[in-house]
Amino acid sequence: MYSDKFQTFIDMWREEFAIERSIDEKVCLDRDGNPIPWYTYPAIEYLSQFDYRDKKIFEYGCGYSSLFWAQRAKQVISIEDNLSWFEKWQKQFNEPNLEIRWRDDGEIYENAVFEDGNKYDVIIIDGKRRAQCAEAATKALNKGGMIILDDSDRINTSNEYVKAVANLKSEKLLQVDFYGFCPMNNYTKTTSIFFCRDFDFESLYKVQPVNGWGNLWSKSRKNRKEFYRKNK
Repeated sequence: MYSDKFQTFIDMWREEFAIERSIDEKVCLDRDGNPIPWYTYPAIEYLSQFDYRDKKIFEYGCGYSSLFWAQRAKQVISIEDNLSWFEKWQKQFNEPNLEIRWRDDGEIYENAVFEDGNKYDVIIIDGKRRAQCAEAATKALNKGGMIILDDSDRINTSNEYVKAVANLKSEKLLQVDFYGFCPMNNYTKTTSIFFCRDFDFESLYKVQPVNGWGNLWSKSRKNRKEFYRKNK
């Protein structure tokens, strides 16, 4: 039997994070059915605060994150190396500002970021050959931008990640690690963001941080008092 307080905690994860549905149905969706990336929840909430309407995004690895970015950014290019997944996402995703490309060969995959001669404001490394992709990403990043390396805690067991992080830090990017639970998983991991020292994205809100999912201070004063009364 759970205590009432612990049951309240479980209910919050079910209702605010939709974690039960995400794990059981293997979907990266928030409580309202909107797509979210397979990053840690703290990273998702942090990234959701910024205005990307004039930003160009490049993504190594396609999935629900592609829709998350497409619904926020000016342009998203996502590279997929698995042909079955590429065909699935091509049929399933129909955002006009999202282009999904199949690139399965090694050097072609990592160098896809240079194909259009553009620089990008956000580059996500969440596919294969992460060390090589990290090196390429630093050369294709706009001033004031950021690079996201998901599953970065694998650095403890993988030389691939050791090299990826070393490549990013060699460019004097500022590393911030977001630890925690994530969609679809019943264990924690880490998503790391590497910021240019002149990072300058505008917030969508007048203040930052905004209230997060399940935050007590997003409730009315009356509801906060009721919560305290039930959980004291």
